[in-house]
Amino acid sequence: MHPKEFKYIKNNTGRLTHSSLKNSDLFVGVDFSKHNRVNLLLTDPKNYCTILFPSHDSICINEEKLELNDKQLVVFIIDATWDSAKPMLRQSKNLHQLPKISFTHTKTSAYKFKKQPFAEALSTMESTLCLLEILQKQGLEAICDKDLEKFLNPFEKMVKFQMEFVSSKPRYRKSDG
Repeated sequence: MHPKEFKYIKNNTGRLTHSSLKNSDLFVGVDFSKHNRVNLLLTDPKNYCTILFPSHDSICINEEKLELNDKQLVVFIIDATWDSAKPMLRQSKNLHQLPKISFTHTKTSAYKFKKQPFAEALSTMESTLCLLEILQKQGLEAICDKDLEKFLNPFEKMVKFQMEFVSSKPRYRKSDG
């Protein structure tokens, strides 16, 4: 997670995602090249590490199944604005070298109060759900369908709360006098 997201935005989708996943860690920073815990995960021979990041050389997991060869899948997900995510990946040489994975989808973000940079952009939590659904179909995840259906509940509640605040916010007009 980018430090700005961690410090200033307490109800962001990165935190919600981390809270919703039993087997997840949350790391805050910009350059993870020398981050001990990240490097332990990366160097563990039992792990198959990837990073969720769309690019021209990413593996589209809708079309291609990951070959884990009996290893545990570890997916790094960057939680930051698009403008911050690119430098984070570039500076984190250890993460930059990982195989990149991506997916295609037809969903529209429910992040109604936050402007997305392009139509297909999803929040961290929405992207994680897409990822989990695809991995579930491929037999690489074992998550109860009921849990997948409820996964976005905290996100939806946050959006609903924010939208109530936005719609109830008093509007003041400058007086002419």
